[in-house]
Amino acid sequence: MSRFTDRVAIVTGAASGLGRCVATRLVAEGGRVAIADIDGDAAAATARELGPSAIALAVDVSDESHVHGMVDRVVEVFGRIDLLHNNAAALGSDVFPHDRGITALDVDVWDRAMAVNARGTMLCCKHAIPVMARGGGGAIVNTASASALIGEDVHAAYGSSKAAVIALTRYVATMHGDDGIRCNAIAPGMFLSPIARERLGPAERVAFRAERLVEREAEPDDIANLVLFLLSDESAYITGQTSVIDGGTLAHRPRHAMKTWDRLRGPSEA
Repeated sequence: MSRFTDRVAIVTGAASGLGRCVATRLVAEGGRVAIADIDGDAAAATARELGPSAIALAVDVSDESHVHGMVDRVVEVFGRIDLLHNNAAALGSDVFPHDRGITALDVDVWDRAMAVNARGTMLCCKHAIPVMARGGGGAIVNTASASALIGEDVHAAYGSSKAAVIALTRYVATMHGDDGIRCNAIAPGMFLSPIARERLGPAERVAFRAERLVEREAEPDDIANLVLFLLSDESAYITGQTSVIDGGTLAHRPRHAMKTWDRLRGPSEA
């Protein structure tokens, strides 16, 4: 029997990238999935590709009425909710590229990052957990980020909002363990999502290579492997944890990255 036979999942941010990969693999392993995304057309296209085991929902997770409607619709169609992957994030061109230094940070950019990344995760948990509890429990995986665990010279709003996701993960796990609900977070480093492929140039990709201990770049499937494990019964004794999946980026002293950077640049660029 497949790991997710007869399980019902909601995956947010599921029209592309990691969310799409997770949803596709859940269906392949017997699950039924709600493809939730702010881009309703893209969500519908993904659901059509996945067939009758998937439905599409246009959802802005920062809007509580949207989230409440999403949960009601999933229960209406599938009858239950067993799994939740909170993956939606404010990565659009109106927010992420403008998330720079603190002193020049537009408050609207900060607020949107917090609204989608932190409040959105909370709202999905708030409305899905009662349904999951009535069905005997389930598993939640929140997508945080390695950016929540370090300081950088960009993306203060994104990193701070993802740190809130990590804290929220512990609270959900603590408050709802007696309901049979496990809640964990993942903290990915850079991986080759469609947005990363579009926005990162050769120099940025070399810089990320200098930070990693693993030679190759991560693909969405690499991150999905961890999400699926944490959603499955194979991780039944894991809850309240944040699993870093970054190719070893946060495992070493900065001097390693500096030496690797010098080697990658070569003597002609030193």
